[in-house]
Amino acid sequence: MAFKIYTKTGDLGKTSLIGGTKVSKSHIRIETYGTIDELNSYIGLINDNLDHQHSKKALQEIQDRLFTIGSSLACDPDKEPLMKIPDLGEQDIAFLESEIDAMNEVLPAMKSFILPGGHVTVSTIHIARCICRRAERLCVHLQEESLFVDPLVIKYLNRLSDYLFILARYAAHLLGIAEIPWRPRVKDQG
Repeated sequence: MAFKIYTKTGDLGKTSLIGGTKVSKSHIRIETYGTIDELNSYIGLINDNLDHQHSKKALQEIQDRLFTIGSSLACDPDKEPLMKIPDLGEQDIAFLESEIDAMNEVLPAMKSFILPGGHVTVSTIHIARCICRRAERLCVHLQEESLFVDPLVIKYLNRLSDYLFILARYAAHLLGIAEIPWRPRVKDQG
């Protein structure tokens, strides 16, 4: 028999965390791992639009890590120690830093802020970067509300947003697209 995607258990606005605890679909934990899922989907879109094989492989690794983070956030923290949930490690952050450093070696120094845009792929990467920052803010909010979130998740998301910023610049470089510098309009003093 085929697995049914619908269970009807959420029809009244509740859902279950991994571990069985029922919470409102508007609970910050649900919002947080839903944002991770949104980010993961955008990373998939980016991967579909990039032709650079090394970056594609890195993005697949990142998607795997985002599933790990989503699993962690979807768990009832009181029941999580009893379950086998994939883990995130310092080596995952080191991987992002290594990728950032490698891309930065071929990029020109930034002389101004840059505007997102110039090519659909570049713009999509910037959208993913913004979603990543939102996910990071939501994790910090969880922490501030004394709702458990592994501090490594926040660190990973912070580094991932840096990675996505550099990837946007790198994609523009690979595509031969000029970056769009931000030219602030200054009020005339006269």
